Amino acid sequence: MPAPVYAAIDLGTHNCRLLIAKPASARGCRVIEGYSRPVRLGEGLDRRGELSPEAVERALDALRCCIYRMHRAGVRRVRAVATEPCRQAANATAFVAEVKRQTGLRLERLSADDEIALTLAGCQGLLTPHSFGFALLVDIGGGSTEVSWIEQRTDGPPRVLAFLSIPCGVVTFAERYGSDRVPPATFAAMVEALSRHLERFPEATRVDEAIRAGRVQMLATSGTVTTLGACYLRLKRYQRSRVDGLTLSFRDLAVVSATLAATSLSARAANPCIGVDRADLVVAGCAILQAVCRRWPVGRLTVADRGIREGLLAAMMAEDGFVAARAVDEP
Repeated sequence: MPAPVYAAIDLGTHNCRLLIAKPASARGCRVIEGYSRPVRLGEGLDRRGELSPEAVERALDALRCCIYRMHRAGVRRVRAVATEPCRQAANATAFVAEVKRQTGLRLERLSADDEIALTLAGCQGLLTPHSFGFALLVDIGGGSTEVSWIEQRTDGPPRVLAFLSIPCGVVTFAERYGSDRVPPATFAAMVEALSRHLERFPEATRVDEAIRAGRVQMLATSGTVTTLGACYLRLKRYQRSRVDGLTLSFRDLAVVSATLAATSLSARAANPCIGVDRADLVVAGCAILQAVCRRWPVGRLTVADRGIREGLLAAMMAEDGFVAARAVDEP
């Protein structure tokens, strides 16, 4: 009997992402298809307080494409989730109802806690519990940034000890501060704005002590971080296999970030590892990441090109008895 096919949809502030996979014995699960479309669901949300009709229609179009692809792949089970825009928007309930009416999808509105748990599940394969006792997991989204303090364990799954969800992401900052060539003063203002939020992080003293003892791994997942990794490697086109799991020093991150901030919007758009859809957002992401690195000087971070979708797939497969769902492999 062939293995069942699963799908995970992550509808965020900037992108609608689909991942279709099936269990593949001891290898984990095999990806059948991945799909991502920029929808800018959170466009103007910081100013308006609700999802715009244009953003809603873009999201619905992307979800229809997801449904077509799932039908073509013979998907048996799907989970579709929405993150920060549907936590903030005044009309989020109406949007979820419209998604159900037009597409038949039941869109779950993830709490910050659930988002962090799924992201951790998706990134677990990059943790190194035999080398580090703890991890800082950083997820820079379009409308929010999550930082989680993780206990790494060799005798069980990792455990979230504390987290902070900040309602600021790359779309939020790009709309507030601009997105063409970013002067040093503007970049510094973004770093400072995010730094003020980080002061509220719980258990800060314990984190600082563990960093001084060399017991902390930093792991970051976001389009910003994968873009920085690809730019650092000077790839002619984005290659997940080379970026996912890459370790970068904070010094290298700072150099690449400064270069991108001084580059024009059109030049960033022409970079094949950035592209038109991310060109106006990447510098804001660099500022957010720099604030995190300044607050917690671990010295290096591991790049993760994985997250919520992989966590959703792992959870569904585990519920159905497929233990091998701990890892997601490319075809």
